[in-house]
Amino acid sequence: MMGNTLLITKLGKNGKSCIASALFQDKKLLEISLEAAGAGSILGNIYVGRVKNIVKNLNAAFIEIAPGKPCYYSLEDLKQPLYTKKINSPRMVQGDEVVVQVVQESSKSKPPKVSTNLNLTGKYLVLTSENRAMGISKKLDAEARERLRRALPFEPSGEFGVIVRTNAAAAGTEEILAEYRKLEQEYFSLKEKAPRRTAFSCLKESLPEYLHALRDMDQRQLGEILTDDRALYGQLSGYLKEFQPEDCGKLSFYEDPLLSLGSLYGLEAKLKEALRERVWMKSGGYLVIQPTEALTVIDVNSGKSIAKKKVEEHHLKINLEAAEEIAHQIRLRNLSGIIIADFIDMKDAKHKEMLMQSLRSALRADSVPAQAVGMTKLDLVEITRKKAKKPLAEQAKALL
Repeated sequence: MMGNTLLITKLGKNGKSCIASALFQDKKLLEISLEAAGAGSILGNIYVGRVKNIVKNLNAAFIEIAPGKPCYYSLEDLKQPLYTKKINSPRMVQGDEVVVQVVQESSKSKPPKVSTNLNLTGKYLVLTSENRAMGISKKLDAEARERLRRALPFEPSGEFGVIVRTNAAAAGTEEILAEYRKLEQEYFSLKEKAPRRTAFSCLKESLPEYLHALRDMDQRQLGEILTDDRALYGQLSGYLKEFQPEDCGKLSFYEDPLLSLGSLYGLEAKLKEALRERVWMKSGGYLVIQPTEALTVIDVNSGKSIAKKKVEEHHLKINLEAAEEIAHQIRLRNLSGIIIADFIDMKDAKHKEMLMQSLRSALRADSVPAQAVGMTKLDLVEITRKKAKKPLAEQAKALL
C-alpha cells in the first residue's frame, strides 16, 4: 500500500512503559510522540476553571483547572468567554469561573496555557467558540480552497466559527456536513451543561495522543496503520469504525514472534538518534542542535566535507542539504517557539535566496505551522513553530 505508515506500539525499560506513535515515510522517521501508558495528556481538555489572580503587568490571568494547578491565560485573547460564575465586574477578575481549554502543555518552568476559544476538532472541521468566522486550511492550494468555499454552505454564526481542515479536500460534502452537525451538537451540549458543573470539573477529555495522531494526519498521505498490541488494536479499530470508517482498511495487526514491530522499523535506534545533539548529513556536513530555555540554536558545519574548488557553490550545496535536514529535525524533535539556524556563510545574494526558498518549501511538509521568518544582517535564519506539545526530549526524559 502506498503512502506513509503510522506505527503505534508500546516501548519501555526500567519498569516504565509508554505508547509511541511514529510516522514513517518508507523507513524514514518523520514524527514521533510518546505518552505514558494509561495516563493521557491534559492537552485539549476542557475545564471549568477558576481565576486565581490577575497579573496586570503581564496582561494575563492565572486560571486554576484543579486545586493548586494554575494555567497561564493571556487577557489579550479575551473575547466572548463562557462564564459559569461571574463576579460583578465588566472585566475578568479573581474568583470568576470560566470554561477554558488547555492549548499548550507545561514545559520546564512554564505552566500549561489555556484559552477561552474552545476548539472542537474533527477529521474535516474545527468548531471555534470565539473566532466566529469560516476559515480554510492554508495548506490547501487556491483551487481546493475555492472549491470547498463554494461547496460548503457555512455562514458566519453568532455562536461559533468553523475552520475547514486539510482532510476535507478528499472528502464528500455530505461527509463534511455530517461532521459539522455532530460538532455543532457537541458544542451546544457542552454549553448547556457547563453552568451546572462546579469549578475544576473536566467537561471534555481529549483523545489519547495516538488517536490524535491518527485523526490529525493528512489522510491523503496515510497508507497504513500498524500495531502489535492487542489492546491498542481494539481501541484503534473501535475509533475508526465510529469516526473514520473510510480508513478501517488501513489498519493491520502485526504479529511475528521472531521480530517485534519496533525492531522491524528500528524504532528505538531512531529515537536515540533523534535525541542526539549532533546530526550527520550525507555530504559529510553536520548539524549541532542545542535547545535553551528561550530558543533553539542550530549550527550548520561543513564537517568532513571539503571543497578544493568553487567554495561558494560547495557551501551552497551543504546549506541546501542542511535546510532539508533542519526542517526534518524540527518536526521529528517537536521543536517549537523561536529557532535560530546559523548556516555556513555565503556571499552571493542569489544563493541566500535559494537557501530561504528551499527552507520554506521543506517547512511546508510539517503538520504543525512553521515558517522561516527571514535572514538577519548577521546571516542568521529565524524560524518559528507553533507550541503545543512538549518537545520529544522532554517526553522521552519523563517516560524512558
